Amino acid sequence: MARYMSSGRKIKLSKKGRRTKWAPFWIIPKSFGKNRKVHPARKTFVKRSWRRTRTRL
Repeated sequence: MARYMSSGRKIKLSKKGRRTKWAPFWIIPKSFGKNRKVHPARKTFVKRSWRRTRTRL
């Protein structure tokens, strides 16, 4: 990758990075029930890693 990055590329990369985070903690009791213990990654729809898959920027 280049040493200096343009601002548009940075914005796109930050958006892609935010999409890979787990779902918020308050969504789990709301969708699965109050006493159910489920990992937040189960509700995350886009599971992308910087090692596994590339982004097309």
